[in-house]
Amino acid sequence: MLKKSSAWLRWTVVSAAIASLAAATILVAGNKPSQAAGEVTLTGAGATFPQPIYSKWFYEYNRIHPDIRINYQGIGSGGGIQQITQRTIDFGASDAPMTEEEMAKAPGILHIPTVIGAVVPTYNLPGIRTTLHITGTVLADIYLGKITRWNDPRLTSLNPGVKLPNLPIAVVHRSDGSGTTNIFTSYLTAVSAEWAKKVGAGKSVDWPVGRGGKGNPGVAALVGQTPGAIGYVELAYVHQNNLPYILVQNRNGKYVEPSVESTIAAAAGAINNMPADFRATIVNSPGDNVWPIAGFTWLLIYRDQKDPVKGKALVDFVKWALTQGDQMAEALDYAPLPDSVQNKVLQALDTIRF
Repeated sequence: MLKKSSAWLRWTVVSAAIASLAAATILVAGNKPSQAAGEVTLTGAGATFPQPIYSKWFYEYNRIHPDIRINYQGIGSGGGIQQITQRTIDFGASDAPMTEEEMAKAPGILHIPTVIGAVVPTYNLPGIRTTLHITGTVLADIYLGKITRWNDPRLTSLNPGVKLPNLPIAVVHRSDGSGTTNIFTSYLTAVSAEWAKKVGAGKSVDWPVGRGGKGNPGVAALVGQTPGAIGYVELAYVHQNNLPYILVQNRNGKYVEPSVESTIAAAAGAINNMPADFRATIVNSPGDNVWPIAGFTWLLIYRDQKDPVKGKALVDFVKWALTQGDQMAEALDYAPLPDSVQNKVLQALDTIRF
């Protein structure tokens, strides 16, 4: 069984997030906060997938460097890509690598991987909190609208001993452009030819069925309040909200727990063949100990920084996050970058000009 997060861990995550928000006033049009002399404020936006670890990093870095404030809005990867392309923020964040078309609109953009995370199916069945089992094709057929009730034979056969109710399946997905969705739909595309043909992968897709929630927190909340719901969220949100979850059969036919270890195992193959721009996909990786729905998350930073003070502050923060902040990742259910990848990323950061 997946370890349940302790009350202490949940409070650590929540308090860190609250503290970071208190320390960093979100910029609102027409209400720009005053800035003391010598103080640098960096603004970013994008993925909610890494938001728990980013909130922790921003808070801890501000404690060490009180002259550096980092404001971050979790608006989804699509929003982060859009805003960094328009240069309305200092850095973007995405769990989906930018497409060639998107990169052409943002010349000089760099993908800086920060951590690796797992996406986990979660559910809400009254009276049932056990860990369920599912295959990739069955999961795809649920999201295709082909399996509509929890007591469907394809589900009951995978969960002997669990009395699944005759209850409609309420499909929940992201409503915003999302890297978490890109990871999830990339997995469904890899395991289901029908999904690949009818829907495909992307930050936003034309969902055949279901309701949308904004961000990982929105999906977690919607699943939690909807009997019969199934959704997908980043692993940290399963822990923080004490949600039941579903084990997904991996490419080798094994059911393994979503964890830091199984996430690292998913990345092992990609690490050996990491492209120079770090835009690697690791869903449905082979291996007995692999969690099949996993991915990198990236900061999006321009190589040429227009503001030298902000540019230096941003690079200094990212180097700290990768070399010291990464020690905080595992407690929040993220896998830090392996040393070999970290070294290459640090070299890429040294190419940033400010």
